[in-house]
Order: sequence, then structure tokens, then C-alpha cells
Amino acid sequence: MNDFGHFAKSHGPKLVPFLVTLVLYFSLVRKDPQGELWTTVLKCLPIFALVFYVVAKGISLKKEYRRSLWILLGLVFSSGGDALLNINLFPFGMISFGVAHVFYISAFGWKPVKWFIGLVLYVAVSFFVYFVHTKLDEILIIGVPIYCFLITTMLWRSLARAVDSRNFLAVFCAIGAILFVISDALIAVTMFVGVPLPCARLQIMITYYAAQFAIALSTADDGPALQRSFRKKIK
Repeated sequence: MNDFGHFAKSHGPKLVPFLVTLVLYFSLVRKDPQGELWTTVLKCLPIFALVFYVVAKGISLKKEYRRSLWILLGLVFSSGGDALLNINLFPFGMISFGVAHVFYISAFGWKPVKWFIGLVLYVAVSFFVYFVHTKLDEILIIGVPIYCFLITTMLWRSLARAVDSRNFLAVFCAIGAILFVISDALIAVTMFVGVPLPCARLQIMITYYAAQFAIALSTADDGPALQRSFRKKIK
């Protein structure tokens, strides 16, 4: 059996709950939530399913699983952010997601550094923060720049890791990080700039769940070397 077939057989069943909860969310939540308990639960369920995946595919406190542990914690705080945003506690939701990004940064590591990637990203986000800062209130004018710095750092570290290793999971994770930034950018342009995007919630949530899926899946090759069966290089 080839690498992909083995990967699908090993990890596919553990991802079924994620697919089921995605269908439930997009089927049942047809309009923008208004803080209802049931929509909050449905919104968090796909992230809980990814938590289940990270645990079910194998995890421990050993060094070989450190990345899985960091990403697991990132998913937990992401679900907290989902719940807080859904009940209209935006500043607290942003804090929870900021903590999640700290864990993701820890998971992706600082080697190699790839300073040029970071420099380009920080310059770009600085222009964005300058553009929207006049539209922020007293709390967000401090919180949004900090959050932007954290998510930009998360993107930098994922891209640096992907450029260096070039294996499928690292590249897929970097794509997930890009989608995370896109999802948050869509929130920003609708909330702060007032751009009326068509089907804004769908665009935001599709890119968000895809991002978290890619980041969670990047833990598939964690563990002892003999268990790492999907490190195919992308040519």
C-alpha cells in the first residue's frame, strides 16, 4: 500500500467526527447566530472533533509528541474563542484566539528563522493596522494590533517550517495558516471597515474550519520515527 493509502486508512476514520460536525453546523446554522446556546455548541463541535483527532491518532507527554500537545492546546483555546465570539464577547474571544496562536507558534518552532518572510509579513500587517486603527474603540485599539502581531507570527513560523521541510503535512499546515489569516481578514473588513461581503459568515467559517483542519492534520507524523509514514517530499 502506498503512503497516501496507508495514511487515509490510518487517519481517515479519526476524522469522520470532524466531517459530521461540519455538516451539522452548515446544515443547521442558516443565518448569523445571535448568541444562542445551540449555535454556540454547533460552532465549537468541529474544533472539539479536531481535538478528538489529535488525541485519537496518538499523543503523550513525550518529546516526540510536543507539537501535538501545543496544537491540542491551541485548538482548546480556539474553541473558547469560538464560543466567546458567538455570544458577542469579541474582545475576550480575541484574547482566547491570541493564546491559541501562542501555542501554534510554539508548535511550529523557531528554526529555521527565515527573517525575510517575517519582515515582509510584519510590514504588510503594519499597514493593515494603520489603516483600521481609527475605526477601533478604546479596548480594540490595543487588542487588535497585539492579535495581528500574534497571528502574523504564527503565519511566519508555519511558512518558515514549510519552506525548510517541504513535506506534505508542513506545506498543508502553512496553507492552513494562510487560510486562518484570510478568515480573520474577512472578519476585519466586515466588522471594522464595513465592507458588505456576500455570504460573509460562510466565507469566514469555511476558511476558518479549513485552516484548523490543516493545522490539526499536521500532527499526523508526530511520534516515534517508525510511526511517521507520511513524510513524502513535495518536489
